[in-house]
Amino acid sequence: MEDPTFFLLISCVLAFIYAFTFSGRRYSRLPPGPYPLPFIGNLLNVGDKPHHSLAILSKQYGSLMSLKLGSKTTIVISSPDIAKEFFHTHDISFSSRSVPDTVRAADHHKYSMVWLPAGDQWRKLRRITKEYLFSVQQLDTSELLRREKVQELLDHVNRCCTNDKAMNIGAAAFTTTLNILSNFMFSMDFAQYDSMSSQEFQDTVCGLMELGGKPNLPDFFPILKSLDLQGLRRRGDVLATKLLSIFDKVISERLQTRLTSSSYNGVSVTNNDVLDLLLNLNENDESELSRNDIRHLFLALFIAGTDTTSITLEWAMSELIRNPMKMEIARLELAKLTQKNNRSIQESDISQLTYVQAVIKETFRLHPPGPFLIPHKAIQDVEVQGFIVPKNAQILCNIWAMGQDPNIWPDPEVFRPERFLDVGIDYKGHDFELIPFGAGRRICPGLNLANRMLHIMLGSLINKFDWKVEGNMRPQNIDMGDKFGITLQKTVPLMAIPMKM
Repeated sequence: MEDPTFFLLISCVLAFIYAFTFSGRRYSRLPPGPYPLPFIGNLLNVGDKPHHSLAILSKQYGSLMSLKLGSKTTIVISSPDIAKEFFHTHDISFSSRSVPDTVRAADHHKYSMVWLPAGDQWRKLRRITKEYLFSVQQLDTSELLRREKVQELLDHVNRCCTNDKAMNIGAAAFTTTLNILSNFMFSMDFAQYDSMSSQEFQDTVCGLMELGGKPNLPDFFPILKSLDLQGLRRRGDVLATKLLSIFDKVISERLQTRLTSSSYNGVSVTNNDVLDLLLNLNENDESELSRNDIRHLFLALFIAGTDTTSITLEWAMSELIRNPMKMEIARLELAKLTQKNNRSIQESDISQLTYVQAVIKETFRLHPPGPFLIPHKAIQDVEVQGFIVPKNAQILCNIWAMGQDPNIWPDPEVFRPERFLDVGIDYKGHDFELIPFGAGRRICPGLNLANRMLHIMLGSLINKFDWKVEGNMRPQNIDMGDKFGITLQKTVPLMAIPMKM
């Protein structure tokens, strides 16, 4: 180690020991938590699966707990009642975001609806997505597109079935979701099944998700931000720039098409897709959106929409294959609805698929795509349950721990969709026992699209096909280990062979 680097690190250590020693005295009414060590605080308590370790700690210190992660005060929520206080009663006070350093790659945090504070720019983007992307009218209009893409998924399943070939469920779900979104946004496919283009896009998205969940020194010690000692932000820059360049190319080609068509006949030819709608906003007199806004909006939508949906579908299929009786109940419900009309599943059927709905809810309970949601941040000091949550504290809501709590869910480790049949619990942000999409003003705007896609894709995969695990493995031996990141991925991908019934 060179002397200048050594002395810099020693200086940082001494500075943080001083800061830690004196800053902790400011808030004597912090929620309870494990005693923090000098300099590193409670980092040793976190581990490589923080949703597990913080769930264990909450049993000792309570469902409102404070930690010191380096120099950052972090508040951990582990119960529905506390979550409701944060995201309903005090929603405005906790509406900001704690931004991981890797998300600052390509300055994404400055333009992304996901990471912006809840100010004017965030409200504008939220309004635009609600009006032009996720309104009921827009979703109804684009239903035929989703039906076509799900049929392409079933064609792929049929090919695997004919060839007795194992199918990577998560990868196939990712390709389907990616093409649904790319056609909705750009009127074009981004990938083909079993193609390198789909795998490359998925690897890039998953890479960004994994980076966002990795322990990173600047997140704990902001003074080290400029050094990027682990190189995570540089890697994030490469991945984010790669995706942004894809969107840039699509935007440039669309602008050229609009210009060329207009120059010939005076009328611009449009696809009436999301890109055209956003470009119209970009070109109007008041220019609501810049081109940079548009490309970062696409980056946020594709990252948030592809990985989370495909992961949830893979977990649901894993649970159903491991529980063949549950699979049969869901399949009989689907058959009763579709066989009498000899047709495929449609989105209008979802309200009648009560057991399939329960399967999705149970999957979200056991395997929430984002175990801590997206981190919130306090914009001011707030009193909650007699304790002080200080300004700028990071807020983690451990919804994975809430799903494992026996005080909320009897036999929480058991996959039992029936638990949702006789209760009115939903995941739309009002029932805090189950909030995989968040709650309050920062709830995921794509919830209704995800809801439609998940039910139709899952229902289509189990309606006409049975599934066996690759290598004649017993279904009960499927590896259900999880890998922590911003999203909760399976450690081992689900490989299963479809069989016609």
